[in-house]
Amino acid sequence: MIKFSVITITYNAASVLERTLESVASQTYPVIEHIIVDGASEDTTVAIAEEYRRQTEKACNGHQVYVTSEPDRGLYDAMNKGLERAAGTYVVFMNAGDTFASPATLEEIAEKAGLNVMENEGLPLPAVLYGDTDIYDAHGNYLRHRHLSAPEQLSWRSFRNGMLVCHQSFYARTDIAKRFRYDLKYRYSADVDWCICVMKEAERRALSLENVHQVVTHYLQEGQTTLHHRESLKERFSVMCRHYGTLVTLFMHLLFAFRTLKRNRSSIR
Repeated sequence: MIKFSVITITYNAASVLERTLESVASQTYPVIEHIIVDGASEDTTVAIAEEYRRQTEKACNGHQVYVTSEPDRGLYDAMNKGLERAAGTYVVFMNAGDTFASPATLEEIAEKAGLNVMENEGLPLPAVLYGDTDIYDAHGNYLRHRHLSAPEQLSWRSFRNGMLVCHQSFYARTDIAKRFRYDLKYRYSADVDWCICVMKEAERRALSLENVHQVVTHYLQEGQTTLHHRESLKERFSVMCRHYGTLVTLFMHLLFAFRTLKRNRSSIR
């Protein structure tokens, strides 16, 4: 049976953490481990997480919760710690403030992964399961569908056109995910680099990447990448140069600029 490792990174996240914990706790799928990696918060984040762990143990619903709290070297260092602990079939990062689209999300994803194996006569589980993302504010209000939608066919080359799949909507097979650590030289875009590395490995192993054809994540708009947009863009340029080459990256950024200008002119009209 497929097991999901859900990793949540926290630091002074008491104001938004409970919505994420409630979303994971409400999942109808029974085989989930929730790994909460805290960076030595100074507010009530850890107390909230520990109470959630105790309540989950009492519920006896098949969910497991692990909570650690210690200083780290930033978001991606904490994500590496969570990845090391993960023991599920698939791993997904659901950070404080983010939620699943519905209580049935993981059950539906697991069902589609199983059907894929059956339809393809017992081939290995897909390397990646991915879906779409909706953007929400800190009060839980829907804002919009993410402007980059998950493509029907995804490969590591797809991210030349931007990060087409939100990190929280990207479920990587754990045996593959553990082969790659988040590169700590990136402060805001190591997730882009990591996803590309995972997809490259999938191609090397001739494993599929499967679109589950549904919104799977409600993403909190005020994330670190949103707050540090300019720095993030600079890092993404560096990541793209690393994987696709400088000339291809420059060409793609010219296209991005042209499309943005065209879109802005259309909105003015």
